[in-house]
Amino acid sequence: MFKKKTFLVLTLLVFASCNFNSPTNFTEKTLEDSFYDLNNKSIELKQILQQNKGQKILFNIWASWCKDCIVGMPDLIAFQKKHPTVKYVFLSIDRSMFRWKTAVEKYRIKGQHFFMKNGLNSAFGDFLNSNWIPRYLVVNENGTIDLFKAKKITDKRIVEALKK
Repeated sequence: MFKKKTFLVLTLLVFASCNFNSPTNFTEKTLEDSFYDLNNKSIELKQILQQNKGQKILFNIWASWCKDCIVGMPDLIAFQKKHPTVKYVFLSIDRSMFRWKTAVEKYRIKGQHFFMKNGLNSAFGDFLNSNWIPRYLVVNENGTIDLFKAKKITDKRIVEALKK
């Protein structure tokens, strides 16, 4: 019995010491990670944030081969209609720039589009600490992350973060 209690206490201490907080700021390494725009021009994350300074930004990490990403597109389009002042930044982890660009046109995805040349095997991918897409982040007017992790555009926390 003593061993069970000791094990339970130790387990609780380990979990209590873990950091379950979501980051509120991008790391310097993440800010310097580079992406490609639709014109094949390289751009760093900090430049994307600078271009949208003073605006609410909804980041969508996705890929054309991702079934959940594509199935969610109608909900995303409806969301954009309800929230037209938000800046939408799409970061693709596609394996091919051609497939990425084709999907942007095919699904008529409105927003700013960038290709993650190394996908989730990058500084930005490491920062996300996830292997699941789609993935949504909400960044406020000051560049602070108000919502670090949502898997569906219908997640109510996205609207809550945008209202802050």
